[in-house]
Amino acid sequence: MGGTSTGGHYPWAVLSDRLNELEREYEAVVAELNDPNVSADPRRLRDVSRRHKELEEVVGTWRRVQQAESDLEAAREMVSDSVGEERELARDEVERAESDLSHLEEELRLQLLPKDPNADRNVIMEIRGTEGGEEANLFAKDLFDMYTRYAAAKGWKTEVLSSSPSEREGLNDVTFLVKGEGAWQHLEHEGGPHRVQRVPVTESQGRIHTSAAAVAVLPEAKEVDVAIDQNDLKIDVYRSTGPGGQSVNTTDSAVRITHLPTGIVVAMQDEKSQIQNRAKAMIVLRSRLLKAEQDRQAAELSAARRSQVGGGGRSEKIRTYNYKENRVTDHRIRLTLHKLDRILMGDLDDLTDALMADKRARQLAEG
Repeated sequence: MGGTSTGGHYPWAVLSDRLNELEREYEAVVAELNDPNVSADPRRLRDVSRRHKELEEVVGTWRRVQQAESDLEAAREMVSDSVGEERELARDEVERAESDLSHLEEELRLQLLPKDPNADRNVIMEIRGTEGGEEANLFAKDLFDMYTRYAAAKGWKTEVLSSSPSEREGLNDVTFLVKGEGAWQHLEHEGGPHRVQRVPVTESQGRIHTSAAAVAVLPEAKEVDVAIDQNDLKIDVYRSTGPGGQSVNTTDSAVRITHLPTGIVVAMQDEKSQIQNRAKAMIVLRSRLLKAEQDRQAAELSAARRSQVGGGGRSEKIRTYNYKENRVTDHRIRLTLHKLDRILMGDLDDLTDALMADKRARQLAEG
């Protein structure tokens, strides 16, 4: 393949050797999948199947790109070899072939973007009320309900790891796990300060107040991802308590783990068993340590600023929910939707799709 498409097309000649190499690897992987020895080895079969999935999409698109270039070349020859009405028809065919090739090249460009290391991970989300007293805690509960409804609509499973209810049925904070394919890609941009503008239930004069809740999004880490020295942990046990400080357990089942090198603290008390609370606390601790390490590496590569959607920093509000106007505005991509009622019921696709598209566009712009 020549890789010299018409103006505006990507110079695939630069990558053709690498793509042809991936195509040969794909054929070898297919052969391995048909090998009885591989099928009899569960670990090897898992690894080969994963690689097959990674290669299948890009190789398939690369083959379609090559076929589209061949079709375009044939259409151009028809223009050269024809006259009159036949030439006009051939020119129409050239335009169609150029359009098909352009779309395929764009698809392949996206498939060749660096793979997100968290793409296949589950997600741990943390939500807590910040500014606005009890109204912020009520808003935190609304966000939690919104995300669990969205997860249910996507077919994902959610599991509450810890929660602290507030006095008026809100949430001081909640930590929960979201399990399912595509969870990270759809939820990774939800982290940051969320602001709500509405009349609080505690407001007798009908005045609109502004409150806020903070959302953190972490990739779930496995034990093999993060090595934790037990000597680096300070573990405290105590009796769990409910809203207002009343005791809800007569045994020391609650667990607080402090990672001494980083100062990260995780506390769990929802389970009646100290062992269960400790296991959940370690899940969250590993995920926080993984995210911290990923952020450190990104900063070293001077990519931290580029990786922020729309350039917004963590301290800036990322989204505003205005009840009076039934409006949601994502400030990072300047997207406003007048369907707050539907979004709160879990209809988040317009927001998450736009954020994912923005990420892809920035990656392409960065080369």
